[in-house]
This record gives sequence, C-alpha cells and structure tokens, in this order.
Amino acid sequence: MSLTPFTKQQLLPQEEKLEIARHKSELFIGIPKETCFQERRICLTPDAVNSLTSHGHRVMVESGAGQSASYSDKEYSDAGAEITADTKKVFSCPMLLKVEPPTIEEIEMISPQTILISAIQLKTRKAPYFDALHKKKITALAFEFIKDDDGSYPAVKSLSEIAGTASVLIAAELMINNQFGKGLLFGNITGVPPTDVVILGAGTVGEFAAKTAIGLGANVKVFDNSITKLRRLQQHLNQRIFTSTIQPKALLKALRRCDVVIGAMRGKDRCPVVVSEGMVEHMKKGAVIVDVSIDTGGCFETSEVTTHEKPTFVKHNVIHYCVPNIPSRYSKTASLSISNILTPYLLQIAEDGGIESAIRVNNGLKHGVYFYHGILTNKAIGEWFGIPNSDLNLIVF
Repeated sequence: MSLTPFTKQQLLPQEEKLEIARHKSELFIGIPKETCFQERRICLTPDAVNSLTSHGHRVMVESGAGQSASYSDKEYSDAGAEITADTKKVFSCPMLLKVEPPTIEEIEMISPQTILISAIQLKTRKAPYFDALHKKKITALAFEFIKDDDGSYPAVKSLSEIAGTASVLIAAELMINNQFGKGLLFGNITGVPPTDVVILGAGTVGEFAAKTAIGLGANVKVFDNSITKLRRLQQHLNQRIFTSTIQPKALLKALRRCDVVIGAMRGKDRCPVVVSEGMVEHMKKGAVIVDVSIDTGGCFETSEVTTHEKPTFVKHNVIHYCVPNIPSRYSKTASLSISNILTPYLLQIAEDGGIESAIRVNNGLKHGVYFYHGILTNKAIGEWFGIPNSDLNLIVF
C-alpha cells in the first residue's frame, strides 16, 4: 500500500521547539553631575548603586554628583560605583541617568544609540533639543511619562507629595519671619484661634498640603472646580473639611480671613489664574502665598518667579513664595524618592535583556519612551513642536 504525502510527513521526525529564555543584560550606567540652575538632586542613592552593582552592573558617577544631596564620592565608591572627574567619560556610558534633561552641549558628548532616562520638562523644551536627540539616534525615557500598574505616574505623584508637604512647612517658616511675618505659630494651641489655610487645587499637591496642615492643627479650606477631585480628597483625608468649587465671592471671603494660601492648580498648557491682584489686595497684612503652580505660570496674578537663594517678595503687604522646583530644596528626600522609583525599573530592564525587550513586556515603561533610536514616538510632543512622529507599537514588535 502506498503512503500519501501527508502520511509520510506525519512519520518524519519533527524538530522539537524549545522556548527561548530572555538573556539577562549587564547595564553600564553613567550619572553625570547636574548643571542646571538650582538642581540639587541625584537619580540614584549609594544604596541603589549597591543594589545594581551587586547584580553585576556597572555604575559610573561623576565626582561631586551627589554632594548637593549630602552623598559623598566615598559613599558611592564604597557602594561599588566608579568615580571619575571626566565629564565626557560619564556621558559616553551606554545608559545615562539625569534628573534634568541634558543641555544641547551635553547631548553633543553623548555617544550614538545611548539610552537616556531623565525628566523632560516639556514646557521648557525647544525643537533643537529633539533634533539633537534624533541626530544621535538616542532612545529617551521621561520620568513624568512612566506609568505604574495602576495607571498612575509614580515620579510625578512622588514629587507632588513632596511639594505639597513642603508648601505648608515653608509657609510655617514664613509666618514667623522677623522682617514681615506675623510671628504666628502654624498650629492649634489651646485658647488661640487655629491658622486658617486656603488650598487651591485638590490634586496630589493639594491633598498632601491639606494632610500636613490638618496634622499641624490648621483650619483648612480646599477649592477646586472638579467635584470628583474634591470628593476623592475628602475620602483620602478620611474626614470632612470645607470644600468648594472656585466661585469668586466664596473664594474672596476665604482669602480675606486666611493666614496662608497655597496654589496647587494645574492646567493643560498653562495654569489658570484664579486669584486676581484685587483679591490679593484684600488679604491680611503679613499673610503668606506659596504658589506651587509657578512652574506652569502660577495661579495668582501677583506671582513672579523667585529663586531658592531669594525665595520671597512682598506685594500688597502679602509675602509671596514663588520658587519653581520646590522638591530640589529637599534634595536628599527627593533623591531617595526618585531612586526608589527608578531602581526596580533598571533591574527589570536588565532582567528582561535590555530596553528593547523590557518595553515589549512592560507597558508602563513603554509609556515613558518618547524617542526610540532617534525616532520621536510621542504624539503629543510631535503636535506641540510640529515634528514628525511614529507610533512606538509599530516600531517595536
């Protein structure tokens, strides 16, 4: 009996198909010294570096990079990092970690095909920055865009927590200012009326400002145009506080009585101005404004950008604190926070066999990619700057 071709094929020995495991990759990370004005943070703490080096990875730190965050070169060296004073040597590493986005001059020092992980600070970017990344065929990830499993943005949330908590502590310092402050203790002392605090915005900054102010015994009022945000804030605080949508009459009444007002508003492009100069004129003499929203324009008409060296000015007898990048004031806390977020991602990238494999299996990390081998993959950036862009899902299979 003759066999059909199909039957013959069935009887032939077949190749055994084995699952190919992802090979771990060894990372070589460079951490240059931050040169941006007032930037005092560093991406990785010595403990994080030790965690990476103990897994067989190399970390090169520029001498003095951790000094502003109270970390010495010796601490990094003891953790297994290579210390060098040669800036170009650090920028030539295959993977770079920075808090601030690199300058055009720094991008010139970066080797082609480098992986860059940093903040992007989109509002301060200009088209030549993206052109420089394109020419070097860089793969770039932004802290602000990386998503967690629950869909939140861990880096943004963490720095907002610091800014919200810090805003109240800064206000507490300014209230006892000898030159112009009212000499008031931020709190609720028996027989003394509590401090009145108005918070504009019910996001993460507003929530942590409210938690800190309530913890110190203040009387807190929160204004926001989103009822959903106000409801969520009350649930997170686990207590009922005064909340209101932003209506000029109600807001003016609260501003007239308050000792401290914290601006924590956010807008799509620019932060909305919700407090006019006329409203500020009606505030108490010696009252304090802390405009956390100043990095996106500020939500007070009287706000002007100040610095960590000269953080305040007085206008209409009201103390204004309008320093962008408040977390940098608390450089060690902020560095710990960034380091805690980045370290697990770095270990995961190595475990998955490199950035290409990692973004295939981790959607949160993929969301952080805005440049892939010199190709812009973020639609919002492309539309903002008028730059051609491609869908990352069509490039990475």
